[in-house]
Parts: sequence; structure tokens; C-alpha cells
Amino acid sequence: MLDLAVVIPVYNEEECIAAVLEKWAAALDRLGIDYRIDAYNDGSRDNSLAVMRAAEPDFGGRVVVHDKPNGGHGNTVLTGYLADCGEAEWIFQIDSDDEMGPESFPALWEKRAGYDFLVGRRDGRKQPLPRRVMSAVSRLTVRLFYGRGVWDVNAPYRLMRAAAFAPIFQSIPLDTFAPNVIITGMAARRRLRSFEMPVPQHDRQTGEVSIKKWKLIKVALKSFRQTVCFALCRGRR
Repeated sequence: MLDLAVVIPVYNEEECIAAVLEKWAAALDRLGIDYRIDAYNDGSRDNSLAVMRAAEPDFGGRVVVHDKPNGGHGNTVLTGYLADCGEAEWIFQIDSDDEMGPESFPALWEKRAGYDFLVGRRDGRKQPLPRRVMSAVSRLTVRLFYGRGVWDVNAPYRLMRAAAFAPIFQSIPLDTFAPNVIITGMAARRRLRSFEMPVPQHDRQTGEVSIKKWKLIKVALKSFRQTVCFALCRGRR
């Protein structure tokens, strides 16, 4: 069994994805971890898949590229979690936009022995008002319906003990918009040992966010509904 499986969802990141894979592979190599990076192309409309396929042989099997129809960020990370929870002792998720780098990962990895869930709280994050409101609502929803846990409930910098989280992954529908919020909530409800530390987040230098303006409100309502419904129904099983 691997020490670590890294899940990276990729959508329209042709300008930075090769560098992201290279940086993370180099950082994990330095730690001497038996790892695999699973990069999931989520139906990108640019050349992300071709760029990853071209780079894949350079990593000697440490990076595996998967192609899937577009299902959104939530569907993609959950697909990765389900595939990897029987393959590795730990699962780590990071986004492909290069906003959060591997520099803080060694400190997170070093703490793992005493915890089941380790989160990098986004530090220095600059968000427009609608996204700040969405984050606040997600945090409040988790606290009201699941319990008090980590602050950054939807952080894309999360290290999870596979054995502790596998039943949670398996209970979440694949069409869930923000499964990471529910996963954070379930970690609080089941009182899994959690640790949170600040990790610098930088403005993206390439590409652009895929959810904007009025659509953000629509998906925020969808996420809220799904998170509450899960807490009241599936989450109590």
C-alpha cells in the first residue's frame, strides 16, 4: 500500500499544470514518501490533457493522468477519493491552479501520526464579497448541522487518513457539488482527530475561476441544500 495518494482535479489549466505536477513530485521525492499523484482531467476544453499526457512519462509512474467527462470539482475529487481510499494510507487533495504550493506540506505531513484529518487553512486569501459570504455560510452550516471542527471547511489542502474517511467518501453521492464541506462536517460529527495550520495562498497567475457572478449564488444555494440534507439524512447513518 502507498503511503500517500494525491488527488488533483484539473480543468482548463494548460498554462500551469505541468509546473504544478513537477513541483509537487519534487517536494514529495525529497520527503522520501511512497506516493502517487492522480491528476484527473475533468473534461477540460483547453490542452490540459495533452500537456499532462506529454509530461506523464517523465515521472516514472509517480504521476498518473486520468481523463473523465466534465462533472465539476466536487465530482472529480470524490472520484479520486473513492479510487484511492484502498490504495494508500493517506489521501491528500490539492487544486491544480498553483495558488497553494508544496512548501507547507512537510510540516503538515510531519504532524500526521496524531491526527486523522489535517487541513491547510488558506492564509492571505483575497476573495470578492460573494465568495466570502459563501465561505461564511458554509462554515456556519457545518457548525450548526455537524459540529465545531476546522475553520476552513472547504480548504483544497487536506490530508486525510484513508481508513477513517473511506466510509464517509462512500456515503456521499457523486453529484454532490461541494463534498469537501460535507467531509469536513462528518470529521467534526465523528470527532476525528483534526489539525489545522495556515498555508499561504497566492493569487492565481494563469487561467480564471470557472464559477462567476450570478452562477456563484446558484451553486452556493445548491451546496447549502445538499450539505443540510446530508446532515439530516445520510450523515446520521
